Amino acid sequence: MSKFNPEKLSVQYRNGMTAMQPVIPRRYTLTHSDDTGDLFLTIGNEYAWDKVNPKMRDEVLGEWRMNGGYVYYCVYLHIDQGEYDQNTAAKRMEIFKRELPLALTAIRYGDRSLFNKYPNLDNAMIIVNFMSTYPQFNRQEIWGTFGSMSI
Repeated sequence: MSKFNPEKLSVQYRNGMTAMQPVIPRRYTLTHSDDTGDLFLTIGNEYAWDKVNPKMRDEVLGEWRMNGGYVYYCVYLHIDQGEYDQNTAAKRMEIFKRELPLALTAIRYGDRSLFNKYPNLDNAMIIVNFMSTYPQFNRQEIWGTFGSMSI
């Protein structure tokens, strides 16, 4: 995993979203440049589909959700959706798992004003959805909390 560098992160708010509100709906689109290592975080009430490369599909999508009075953070990762063979899907799964801690750190850091205003968000469970047409990769995992990460 690469080390998070705050200077490589650009944050953009859209559609009336601010650094402090609202929490729900609040959706995150994290993309990156393979050439520079720069990270681009867009925070809005919808995902920033215009920032997603439809051929690569290596973005990290996330959103705050609520169930039974509990807030949790849901991540969606596009492993293959039938576009890659099983070996390529396995490699993509490995890369996503290796780089996801960096992505979550970038999201937490990029939206730190919200976390400062609502410190309980650091205790919200992170649920990761690996989306794949291959059953061995198509699964949901609990990845702890933002507070359990070293940022």
